[in-house]
Amino acid sequence: MAITKVYTKTGDKGMTSLIGGVRVKKTHPRIEAYGTVDELSSQLGLLASFMKDGDDKNLIIRIQRVLFTISSYLATDKSQTELAPSFTLATGEVTILENEIDHLLGSLPQQTAFILPGGCHEAAIAHVCRTVCRRAERRIFLLAESSELDLEVLEYINRLSDYLYVLARKLNFNNGVREKIWKKNL
Repeated sequence: MAITKVYTKTGDKGMTSLIGGVRVKKTHPRIEAYGTVDELSSQLGLLASFMKDGDDKNLIIRIQRVLFTISSYLATDKSQTELAPSFTLATGEVTILENEIDHLLGSLPQQTAFILPGGCHEAAIAHVCRTVCRRAERRIFLLAESSELDLEVLEYINRLSDYLYVLARKLNFNNGVREKIWKKNL
């Protein structure tokens, strides 16, 4: 399918279309949910642009593809439009994140205190991605209060923020950057 036009002018008055053509306000919880997932994917693209080629970067790109699927899923009101099979999360995606978290934790020093976000450039961006992911999770849970959502989507977003936290730690560790720990101001 060729995209020949970027602008449609159909959203100029605060309305937009979901997949299937259902019109909703741009402030609708469904728009907030998939819009925040899109923001997360964009932040992950920024992170990937600073990463060296390899397994970590490849996983970030895989995650972006999964997030596009999740956005399409969230952009479909299943009570009004049939969900396309390509808009469902593939079996095993949550497990992939859990396995990677476990693998990364096995190669990092034990955490003994709360860590302040930051460090090397890539780790700082990973922390931004983590916080955007948490916001996406809140938006998705808000949508789940009024719409039935698949548990796997909620699980994936929750695990993703955990993965991004551990990835930030790994990026700092690999770059020889000591993490700053939280200490109560005296």
